[in-house]
Amino acid sequence: MFFIYNYSFLEIDTLFEYLKLSYHGLTFDTAAIFYLNSLFVVLSMLPFGLNTHKIYQRIIFYVYFTTNLIGMSFNFVDLIYYKFNYSRTTVSEWDVVKNEDNLLQMFGRFAVSYWHVFLLFILTTALWVFLYNKVKTTTKPYAKGVISYIFSSVVCFLVMAALMIGGIRGDFKKSTRPINLVDANRHTTKIQHADFVLNTPFTIVRTFNKKSFKKVAFDLQKSEVDRLAQPMKVYSKNVKNKPNIVVFITESYGREYMGAFNDSTLIADYVSYTPFLDSLATKSLIFNNAYANGRKSIHGMSSVLAGIPSFKDAFTSSPYANQDVESVVSILNSEGYDTSFFHGAPNGSMGFLGFSNILGFDNYYGKTEFNNDALFDGVWGIWDDPFFQFMKTTLDSKTTPFFSTIFTVTSHEPYIVPKEYEGVFPKGDLPMHQCVGYTDFAFKQFFEAAKKEPWFQNTIFIITADHTNQIRYSEYRKPMNRLAVPILIYSPNGEFTGVQSELAQQIDIYPTIIDMVGYNKPFRSWGRSLVSEKPSKMAPFIVSSMGQNYMYSEGDIICIFDGKKAIGFYAINDLGLESNLISKRTADMDAVELACKAFLKDYFDRIIDRNL
Repeated sequence: MFFIYNYSFLEIDTLFEYLKLSYHGLTFDTAAIFYLNSLFVVLSMLPFGLNTHKIYQRIIFYVYFTTNLIGMSFNFVDLIYYKFNYSRTTVSEWDVVKNEDNLLQMFGRFAVSYWHVFLLFILTTALWVFLYNKVKTTTKPYAKGVISYIFSSVVCFLVMAALMIGGIRGDFKKSTRPINLVDANRHTTKIQHADFVLNTPFTIVRTFNKKSFKKVAFDLQKSEVDRLAQPMKVYSKNVKNKPNIVVFITESYGREYMGAFNDSTLIADYVSYTPFLDSLATKSLIFNNAYANGRKSIHGMSSVLAGIPSFKDAFTSSPYANQDVESVVSILNSEGYDTSFFHGAPNGSMGFLGFSNILGFDNYYGKTEFNNDALFDGVWGIWDDPFFQFMKTTLDSKTTPFFSTIFTVTSHEPYIVPKEYEGVFPKGDLPMHQCVGYTDFAFKQFFEAAKKEPWFQNTIFIITADHTNQIRYSEYRKPMNRLAVPILIYSPNGEFTGVQSELAQQIDIYPTIIDMVGYNKPFRSWGRSLVSEKPSKMAPFIVSSMGQNYMYSEGDIICIFDGKKAIGFYAINDLGLESNLISKRTADMDAVELACKAFLKDYFDRIIDRNL
C-alpha cells in the first residue's frame, strides 16, 4: 500500500529492486512486530494453567489488537502524510498538532478527504480479526506432570525471549545494538529508498522519548569551527533612512508553482499559477536556487526569523527553545523598530505565538485580533486576502520604521478557496494549484492597496515559503527539489533586481535583513547576507535534513551525512541523488564533510549551552 500511494516519490524502478528492498525491510518489520507484541507474547507464554481459558484468551485478544492496531494505524497515516513530510512519521510529528484546539475537527476532515485510507484500514482490521479468530486455543492435560510442564515452559520462554531480543536488535551479533532508523540506509542506493525499507511503527517506537539534540563528538578545535561555520557575522552597509521590512512566509508555496523561478524550456508543459508574483519578480531580486532548512511550518519560522534550522526535530519543540535567542526581531527591536507577527490561525496554533514571544515581537496579531469569524476558512484560519488587508491596515497605523512578518494559511490542505472565488483561478493538475492562484491574488490585492500608503516607498518586501507541498513535475520530485522554495526581495525604489543562481536558503534571510538595515555590530548567524556589498568569505551553502540524515551542500558537492560520517557525495546537479561518488572521494569532498561537521558542532553546542 505504501508503495502504491507513494511510488512517484520512492523511485523504485524494477521488480527486483522492489523485492530486494522489501526483503531488507523484513528486519525492521520483525523489530516492530516484537516491539508491539512483547506484552502479548509474555502473557501467552506464562506457564499458567488458566492461559487457555476463554476469559484469559479474550483479555490477550484485546491486548493484541490494541497494540497492533495503534501501530498499524501509523502505517496508514503515512500512506498520505509521506507526500507532505518526505520521511516516515516519528514522535516529533506530535509537535505539529499538539497546539491545535480543533483536533477532532481536523480528524473528521481528514476522514472525509482520505476516506479510502480509512476504508482500507477498516477492511484490513476486519480481515485481521477474522483470521485471528481462526486460530483455536485448546486445553490439554499436562503430559508429564506439573514440574516437567513448568520446566519445559521456562525453557520455551527463554528461547522465545532470546529470539525476540535478536529480532529487536536486528541480528545476534555481539557488536550490534538495536537497529535504528539510520540502519535502513545500509541497503539502499537512493536516500528515499530507506523510507520504503522502514515502517512507521518502528520509527515511532525508536524515536519515543529520544532526544535528538545532543552534542556531537567531532574532534574539531573551536578555531576551526569558527573558521568553517563562521557563526558570527558583521556588515558595514551605511543606511541613512532605515527601511521598513515586511516578510511573507507563504504556507506551502514551493518554487515549482512560480513561473519566474522556472525555466519552461527545461520542464515540458510547464504552467505557472502566480501571474502577479511573476510580474513582481521582474522588478525584484530573486533566488532561483534557494532551499528550505526544514520540512514543517515551525521549521520555517525559526529558520527565517532566527536563522536556526531544524533537522529531525524542530528546535522550537526541543527542551532548549526557551532561551534568549538573537534574531532579526531582537536586533531590530534594539534599533528602534516596531515589530509585529501576523498569523490568521487561532492564537497559539502551530506554536507560533509561543515562539514569537521568545523572539520578542512587540505585537502578535492572530484570529482573535482579526475578530471576524465570518471570514474563517473553517479549518486553519482567516482567508489570506482579508487577512492580508488586515495586516496592511494595521501597518498603516504603525510608527516607522517597522518590521512585520506574516505567515499565511490558505495555500494548504484541504485546498479550498472562498466560495465567491470558486472557479476563478485555474484548477490545474493538482488541488493545490487553485489555492496558489488565490494566494497570488491576495498578494496582488495587498500590494495594490499598500502602494498608496506613505510607508510603501521605503519598505523592502521579502517573500519566501515555509516548505513545499503537492508536486506536479518530476523535476520537483527529486529529493533535493523537495526543499525548493522561492526567495524574492522587492524594493519599490528598484534597489534590488535581477536573478541570482547561487545557493541560498531560509537562514540567509535573517542576516540579509540585518545587512539591509545598516546594522554594523557583530551578531550570531549561520547564514549569510544575500545582498552584501562586499564579497563574502563564506561560500554559499545549504543545510537541511534528508530523512534521518543531514544534507550539506557547498560548491559543486552535495554531502549526505548520517551524524557520524558522510555516507554519500553527489554532484550539485544530481538533484535526484542517483550517482553516489563516495568511492571516488576527493579533497573537495573531505572539505565539505568537514564543513558539515563544523556546522553541526557549533549548532548543537550553541543550542545546548544556551549560547544563541
